[in-house]
Amino acid sequence: MNEEKKLVEGFDYQMIIDFYKMVSRQGPGSAEVTKKALGFIPDLSDSSKIADIGCGTGGQTMTLARNTGGHITAVDLGKGFIDLLKENAEKEGLGNRITTLIESMDNLPFSENGFDLIWSEGAIYIMGYENGLREWRRFLKQGGYIAVSEVSWITKERPQEIEEFWNRNYADINTVSNKIEVMQNAGYLPVAHFIQPENCWLEHFYDLMDDIVEPFLQKYDYNQEAKDFVESQMREIALYKKYKDYYSYVFYIGQKI
Repeated sequence: MNEEKKLVEGFDYQMIIDFYKMVSRQGPGSAEVTKKALGFIPDLSDSSKIADIGCGTGGQTMTLARNTGGHITAVDLGKGFIDLLKENAEKEGLGNRITTLIESMDNLPFSENGFDLIWSEGAIYIMGYENGLREWRRFLKQGGYIAVSEVSWITKERPQEIEEFWNRNYADINTVSNKIEVMQNAGYLPVAHFIQPENCWLEHFYDLMDDIVEPFLQKYDYNQEAKDFVESQMREIALYKKYKDYYSYVFYIGQKI
């Protein structure tokens, strides 16, 4: 495999979309975890405005819609993701509750102080954790909330192999305590955080890939880039199973102050 390519960086963008739109989630998580995070956010009403940034195919968007009364603006750059989200929302009768937007998260056409809640599961890394918190803060009403899930070290020290892997793929990875400090310094009162359980990685994400690898490779006629991409995903899974005691996705919830 071309060593210059990382987990997704360096691969054809449409190829990435074609792979991940075949699974119901585009990162570790679950409906239960989404609902748990929602439980830390009070005072949402039918008039609340929610932004789901980096929504993917909308696994968590649908959970938000089922468990809140407000209106959700779901944003992703991938048209293939957004098309699936719209289709699923219509099937469940939630189309009138969800507005979709194909746009880069670093170029959001939102008004300042417009949202009661900004949500982003497994996607803020695209902006960088600190940069995303600071940039998106202006879109929140005073006292509004942000809830993001972010890969984090859950131990003080870890083996060199996994540390080098994540530092190469996501230099913003850090410990939970440091992530909380970054949130506070970005203008939020840290409200809650919790580590996502193992089933968010395996049952609800990695295990879903078993059935899509072959159709994906067939779609791309088994070309080398497609095989390299699959290999990169399989290596990530193997490393997680080997080193899962050292890192996880962590939900961070903060209030704009």
